[in-house]
Amino acid sequence: MREFERVVITGLGAVTPIGIGVPKFWDGIVTAQNGVKPMTLIDTTRHQVRFAGEVSDFVTTDFIDKREAKRMDRFVQFAVVASEEAVADAELEINDDNCDRIGVIIGCGVGGLQTWEIEHAKFMQGGPDRVSPFLIPMMIVNMAAGHVSIRIGARGPNTAVVSACTSSAHAIGVAFDMVARGEADAIIAGGTEAPISNCGVAGFANMRALSRRNDDFLTASRPFDKDRDGFVIGEGAGSLVLESLSHAQARGARIYAELLGYGFTGDAYHMTGMREDGSGYSKAMELALDMAKLDKDEIGYINAHGTSTPTNDPVESRAVKSVFGERAHKIPMSSTKSQIGHLLGGGSAVELIATVKALENQILPPTINHFEPDPECDLDYVPNHSRKGEFEVALSNATGFGGHYATLALRRWHP
Repeated sequence: MREFERVVITGLGAVTPIGIGVPKFWDGIVTAQNGVKPMTLIDTTRHQVRFAGEVSDFVTTDFIDKREAKRMDRFVQFAVVASEEAVADAELEINDDNCDRIGVIIGCGVGGLQTWEIEHAKFMQGGPDRVSPFLIPMMIVNMAAGHVSIRIGARGPNTAVVSACTSSAHAIGVAFDMVARGEADAIIAGGTEAPISNCGVAGFANMRALSRRNDDFLTASRPFDKDRDGFVIGEGAGSLVLESLSHAQARGARIYAELLGYGFTGDAYHMTGMREDGSGYSKAMELALDMAKLDKDEIGYINAHGTSTPTNDPVESRAVKSVFGERAHKIPMSSTKSQIGHLLGGGSAVELIATVKALENQILPPTINHFEPDPECDLDYVPNHSRKGEFEVALSNATGFGGHYATLALRRWHP
C-alpha cells in the first residue's frame, strides 16, 4: 500500500485591508482592528455602496518594478507580494536543483475586473485599435500563478482554481493532494482577489449581497449578528508554503502547523443560494474530519465563512450544530471577515493564515461588530475581542456561489 506524505505549512504571506505582511495582519486580528473604509479605487457618486475592505496602503512599486507592474492586474500584484513573503518566510531556496519539485497553485474568483473595465472603456471610446495587447494576459485568472512562478523560478505543478469564494480553499486542497502524493516537495498555494471596480461593486450591490450601511461602515460587517444586512466587499491575497514533512525536516524548516485534510462538496441546489439545512457545509466538515482521522471532540476552534449575510450565517451555524451536536456550543467560532471584509477568491487563504496563527499563538480571533444576538445564531462567536485559548486542532470553512463548500483541517505543530 502506498505511503502518503504528511503535509505541513512552513511559510505565510498576506496582503490585507488591515496590513500588508503577516505580522501586521495578525496584530490587526488580535487587536480587533477594522479594515473597512470609504472606497478610493472608484468614484462612488452613483453607487449604492460606498465602502469596502481596501488595501489602501499598497504601493506597487514598493514591491514590484514599475514597468513590470504595469503588465499585472491588481489581483496579480497582490498574489506576487503575498507569495514572495511566504517563500521568504519559509526560507525556501529555489534553484536549478529543486525548481522542478516546487509548484504554484493560486485561486481567484473573478480575475482582472479592473483591467477589463479600463480596456473596455478604451474600446468604446476609440475602437479596437485602442485596446492594450496586454488585456488578456493581465485579466485571466491563471496569471497570478503564472507570474509568481516566473518570479520565484518554480517549475513544478502550476495551475489556478476558479470556484468563486472557495477558490483559495480548493487551491490549497489541490496542493495538499499533490504534495501528499509526492508529485511535488513544496507548493505555494493560496488565493487573491481585487474586485473593487465599478461593475464588480455594482453587480454585488444590485443582487443585494452587500451591506448598505454607508453612514456606519465601520460596523457594516456583522457576522452572526441579528442586524446583519450583507457582506463588505474586500480585496487582498494570502499564500502559504505547503511542504512534505520529510522535505521540511530535511532542510531544517520552521513548521507552523500540519494540514491534515479537507472536505469538498456541492449543493446541487441554486446558483447563489444554499440549502437551508446546511447539508453542504455539514458534509464538507464531516469529510475533512474523516480524511484527517479526527474525532469531533478534538476540534477546538472553527474559522467560519461568516459572511454577514442574512442567509449564510444561520445556515453555517445550523451546519456546525448538525455535525457537533450539543458540543457545538463549546467550540469557539469566529469570522475574520468582520475585520477585513469578504476577499472572495482570496478570502479562505487569508482566513487559513489567521487559523494557523491562532493555533501557533493559542489566541482565538474575534468576530467584531457583534452587538445583538440572533436566536438562529446561538454559538460562541468570540464576540468583539480576541481571547486566549487552549486548542490543538482547528477547521476553516468556505463556501461560494455555485454551491461550493470547503473545509480545511489543521493541527498545531509541536517541534
